[in-house]
Amino acid sequence: MSRVMSSEVVNGAPRNLDRIDRKIIAELQRDATLSIAQLADRVGLSQTPCWKRIQKLEQAGIITGRVALVDPKKIGLGLTVFVEIEAKDHSTAWRDAFARQIVGLPEVIEVYRMAGDVDYLLKVVAADMAAFDAFYKRLTNLLDLKNVTSQFAMERIFQTTALPINTTDA
Repeated sequence: MSRVMSSEVVNGAPRNLDRIDRKIIAELQRDATLSIAQLADRVGLSQTPCWKRIQKLEQAGIITGRVALVDPKKIGLGLTVFVEIEAKDHSTAWRDAFARQIVGLPEVIEVYRMAGDVDYLLKVVAADMAAFDAFYKRLTNLLDLKNVTSQFAMERIFQTTALPINTTDA
């Protein structure tokens, strides 16, 4: 028996997603260009209920956007660098300033605040070493940092943006 998506909300999202909701999410993660008819067919719904579920998932912030995935090498961004940052200051003001400044750097495509020896981990893409060096200089001029370490990716073995979604009733 399939459960209907709960209307109870926890932290802005439905507490439970049923099997159909999870199937919709999984299918959209694989291919967001599917028509409503194709998606509805794949998840076992008619078009209107499928569309309403997508709208609810978007309104709840579960589906946060639909994008085109681009091969960075084919658009001239052949260098991927993981940049580890140790903060010189751990105050709220410094963290807020860091967050404001880092989002203004287009080369940065992911940022994580970490536990352990490194305070922040950035994923950076650049055309080449010269472009990365220019980025590095801008980064280190923005804020007072204790340490910056760069790890250069030699080869991407695997990448996915799809989160692992259980599409079966547990």
